[in-house]
Amino acid sequence: MRELFLLDGDGEELGWQERALCAQTDPEAFFPEKGGSTREAKKVCLTCEVRDDCLEYALMNDERFGIWGGLSERERRKLKKRAV
Repeated sequence: MRELFLLDGDGEELGWQERALCAQTDPEAFFPEKGGSTREAKKVCLTCEVRDDCLEYALMNDERFGIWGGLSERERRKLKKRAV
């Protein structure tokens, strides 16, 4: 059986995405409409074993939409500002 690995911009494997709990749930929850609730997505992220990898990926790739690593785009933006 052949495994599929997603690649980031540098061609590195993103096997962590296959282990992400969000891959096993409704993707709509992770990309809510403007003003929609992020509660369900964040609840899934709380118990996800690859949460840190996910958040790191979102920060490194400047993901602008959705819940990544348990944080919304606004929360990730604030986190990046604090790190500078």
